[in-house]
Amino acid sequence: MRFVAAIGAAVLAGLAAIGRVAIFVAQTLAHLIRPPFYSGEFGKALIQIGFLSLPVVGLTALFTGGALALQIYAGGARFSAEAVVPQIVAIGMVRELGPVLVGLMIAARVTSSIAAEIATMKVTEQIDALVTLSTHPMKYLTVPRVLAATLVVPLLVAVGDTIGIMGGYIVGTERLGFNPASYIKNTVDFLESRDLISSLVKGAAFGFIAAVMGCYFGMQSARGAAGVGSATKGAVVAASVLILAANFFLTEAFFTR
Repeated sequence: MRFVAAIGAAVLAGLAAIGRVAIFVAQTLAHLIRPPFYSGEFGKALIQIGFLSLPVVGLTALFTGGALALQIYAGGARFSAEAVVPQIVAIGMVRELGPVLVGLMIAARVTSSIAAEIATMKVTEQIDALVTLSTHPMKYLTVPRVLAATLVVPLLVAVGDTIGIMGGYIVGTERLGFNPASYIKNTVDFLESRDLISSLVKGAAFGFIAAVMGCYFGMQSARGAAGVGSATKGAVVAASVLILAANFFLTEAFFTR
């Protein structure tokens, strides 16, 4: 019976955690449409999440696109299908690798930063000070970051897709002997509008998840340095897992008939 009770306690704890996250998301969405709106915090979040993430996103996409071209060429050589490198690199980057890699980089860089910042503010009682000054913590801390991430991550995904395809182009033309004009034509002809739309939608969903998880775990942080570390770790793990899960369901929604 102790074993059954332990399983039941774990299930109930998991359901309670899901409920708390759902309530937090609902409150965040409700505050999005209610004044006031802190444009200064929103602008800072745009720079922190968008502009400052460009280097890591660009480098990740560039090397991933190049490695993908090499792998596809090596695998295609077994079946005399080396010519499909431009098409597969394009569809692989735009549909899957671009959005997922950008989402995971944002989870590693932005989610951890948001969680650590808000958790530190809670430990140092800055959030209590906001309440004392009649400033709602969610409107001041959560809403600007969630809105900024939802709007700017699709742009990062578009940049990552482009640079990833460019990485495949560089490797394909410089190392694998593809004709540059033919490579570009095959890439452009193979992509469809649905591929591009799915990539941007995934970017918006992943940005929302990453920011919400960072804010949620930061707000729920325990007191002390250990609480800040635990909140940061939990935020990154939860955001990464949810991004991968959301990617599966969005891929099924867009590409399963």
